[in-house]
Amino acid sequence: MLNVFDVASTLVNHIKINYREDIAIIAYYGSYAQGSASERSDLDFFFIPASSNGYHASIQFIIDDISFDFWPISWERAERMASFEESFTTIIADCKILYIRSDEDRERFMKLRDTISTLQEPENGQKLLEKSEAELHDVYMSLYRMIRAGESDSIIYYRSEAQKVYTKVLQSLALLNQSYFTKGFGKNKEEILQYPLKPARLEFYMNTIMRSVETNDILQACEQLTADTLELILGEKEKYTSAPSYPDRLKGFFEEVKGLLDKIITACEKKDLDTALFYAIHVQGEIAVFIYFAETGQWPSPLMTYSTYQDAYIQAGFPDLAALLNSHDLLPLKEGVQRLSSQLESHLRAKGVEINRFTDLEQFEAFLKKAHEIG
Repeated sequence: MLNVFDVASTLVNHIKINYREDIAIIAYYGSYAQGSASERSDLDFFFIPASSNGYHASIQFIIDDISFDFWPISWERAERMASFEESFTTIIADCKILYIRSDEDRERFMKLRDTISTLQEPENGQKLLEKSEAELHDVYMSLYRMIRAGESDSIIYYRSEAQKVYTKVLQSLALLNQSYFTKGFGKNKEEILQYPLKPARLEFYMNTIMRSVETNDILQACEQLTADTLELILGEKEKYTSAPSYPDRLKGFFEEVKGLLDKIITACEKKDLDTALFYAIHVQGEIAVFIYFAETGQWPSPLMTYSTYQDAYIQAGFPDLAALLNSHDLLPLKEGVQRLSSQLESHLRAKGVEINRFTDLEQFEAFLKKAHEIG
């Protein structure tokens, strides 16, 4: 029976002779590193090149019917893995080193492991929470494809898209728990189910997605798994909200948004329907987003429903411009925007926001002179 470590030794000797200055690290990971290898297991190993010539050492081969892939990971990619920006963090965190070119290379590699440990500390929970949320973004494209497919596509198509959903959502859950998978998909189920933060019906969703032969059941499980995971993420984000603070968070906001409000008023007067309708929807959403930020210290998630962050806008008593849209009569919209401009300025001033409004150029010049003298 082939000893895979004899193969590794042969490669390491080859590197020492032919690529001594071109390879920084050689290491292995996977089943042999975890002590769970079978007789058919290959040795998962990689190397970090120290020069462009080092990449030439990459080779794929089969010995005694066992496949091997000696593949390169750049220092830059290794750093992304260590920063949880790629889903193969375990390769850096848990690999066993076979060869190190120098003490400097060892120190650099160990710093990557320090990065992993640091990001798993409680004080860095928000950083991985943001990465967890980002993982969900691509899920919605696969959900859309499955919804659009209806019954016109085969179970194979659904399984292909569902696998993308499954992979992304589970990676999102790992990040939500400030963790990473130490095993590949199919072997990591127990690991996933032990996470403290997970959907209550996670195991049911996983089994349905992987085993069901009904396309509608697969789609529903994917949708619910995604929705439940998003709910967990948004719930965790609420823990990081801070007290309202308008003066620092909305400094300069009114001066900027007033230009958009004036644009709508002008469009209404000129009966420029498209411009008026477009910017009315845009500016209401923009104000709602900034008010939410002022109240919570966080920007609303792109995955939030509109009503979630629109509440602060409505509670402030601002006019609902969307309700005033009328393609046959723009006067109500114009008057609504005028009210909004006045109410928004008063609201921000009441919250302590300083607004740079000047009656004439002389007043502005005096302001600039005073600001220069102070600062």
